[in-house]
Amino acid sequence: MDTLRSNPGTTFRASPGMLYFLQRMVIIHWMRAPIITILGFWIRLRNPSAAADRPDACESMQAFQPALNALEQCGYSPLPPLLTEAQVDEMHAFLRDKRVVDRRDPARTHPTDTLPAGIRLADYTMTDILACPHVLRLANDPRLLELATRYIGCKPTISAVLLRWSFPSDAPGAGVQAFHRDSDDWRFLKVFFYLTDVDEGAGPHVYVRGSHRMNSTLRLHTFSDKTIEATWGDAAIKVLGPRGFAFAADTYGVHKGMVPTTRPRLLLQIQYSLLPVFAYEYRPETYHGNLALDPYVNRLMLRRG
Repeated sequence: MDTLRSNPGTTFRASPGMLYFLQRMVIIHWMRAPIITILGFWIRLRNPSAAADRPDACESMQAFQPALNALEQCGYSPLPPLLTEAQVDEMHAFLRDKRVVDRRDPARTHPTDTLPAGIRLADYTMTDILACPHVLRLANDPRLLELATRYIGCKPTISAVLLRWSFPSDAPGAGVQAFHRDSDDWRFLKVFFYLTDVDEGAGPHVYVRGSHRMNSTLRLHTFSDKTIEATWGDAAIKVLGPRGFAFAADTYGVHKGMVPTTRPRLLLQIQYSLLPVFAYEYRPETYHGNLALDPYVNRLMLRRG
């Protein structure tokens, strides 16, 4: 999964670029709603959800119903436990010898124990992410798929999976470490898992409650902390939690990952959306595992071997 250029260059492609900017141009919240409804109806006709065929669908959602309600109202919600301590240990053990990609220079990879100075964000490769224990199981957890289905309005597409380290720095936040909105699709939902303990000094996620219902701007930009405080008051919340903690957020709302100051943070992020993210170029990985995965939901990430 690579990011395409959105302006002319070697990786620019006109059709995806046009589709990506089309949804970016509709910035009024009430104008986006009918388009989302139409797209959801079209997807339901072509790819009906299997929930109606699962007697346990409603039962499995009982613990997640408060999360769905909070997402609709606030744009953010903690989730019931989905990862155990032992499972987090297994993920760390798998990743111990894997190299990470420097976001400043994606052509270069480094072992995590000998990173060059100045690296603030580093991602694992998609091959390693999808092979990491529990990642595919979590992404396809029936409760998360049902939560995404009900929030988005149709069977979801897994359109992004990210496993990222954020490292301590004294520099001010910029990019994803400053307040911003995501504009990946008409409607989407992200589920996050802390794979390290996250306190005030470990770069917690910060979300501005209710901002997912507000109009966006045609040109995406970052917001200063002072602007957020003046505009939203105390609506911004810091998401703290132990490793294994999970939460969901509609990141069309304003958010950021704080810059860690005392220790690094490892975060797993799974995105469910209506459509593919047209700013990405997808290269599905060959899957030889034995999980029963929905081909439609996973089509951008995996192909059967």
